[in-house]
Amino acid sequence: MSQLPTLSATEILSERLLLRRALHDTDREGLIELETDPEVQAYTGGPRPRSEVEQHLDARLTASATTRPGSYVIADNTTNRVIGTLMLARRSTDGPGHVTEDGEELELGYVLRRSAWGAGFAFEAATVALRAAADELPDQPVVLVTQTANKRALKLAARLGFRPISTFEEFGAEQTLCTAPLSMFKI
Repeated sequence: MSQLPTLSATEILSERLLLRRALHDTDREGLIELETDPEVQAYTGGPRPRSEVEQHLDARLTASATTRPGSYVIADNTTNRVIGTLMLARRSTDGPGHVTEDGEELELGYVLRRSAWGAGFAFEAATVALRAAADELPDQPVVLVTQTANKRALKLAARLGFRPISTFEEFGAEQTLCTAPLSMFKI
C-alpha cells in the first residue's frame, strides 16, 4: 500500500451531499444495490453476487468505516441515504494507466445508484472531493480511468476538467486515461 498521502477528511459537505468515511448499518442495502446492479456495474466488471457483497460489507460495517484510504460513501446530506461511493486514492503501480514515472497518482472514481443518475450528484461529489484535496495536498496529477465505451463518464470527466491522454487495454476492454492537475480545483 502506498505511503503517499491521500485526502484525510472524514467528512466533506457540499450543497446536497455528505461524503463520509463512516459506514452506517442503514447503508447496507444501498451499498449492496450498487455492487449487484447490472446497469450500475456495466463498465466496472459487472455485478457481483449478492452473497459475496453481503459478506464483504458485513465485515466492513463491523469496522464502521471504509477500509481503503480515500474511499467515501456519498450520502444525501438531508436524509443520509446512500447515493453512491467515491474514491480519491492512489492508483496501484501494478497496472497500466499512469502519467508519472513512479505511478501512484491520485485516482478519482465514483459509482452512483441508478436512482441518482442524471441529477448532477457525481459532478458535485467529485468537485467537492477534489477541492478538499487541493486545499490539503500538494499539486500533482489526478487521473481518472474509465472504459472508452462509457461515454457518459467521459463526458463528465471533460466537464470536471480532465482531458484524455491515452488508451490502454485492461479488464478485457479499452480504457481511457484522463488527467487534470489537482491545483485546478483550488478555490
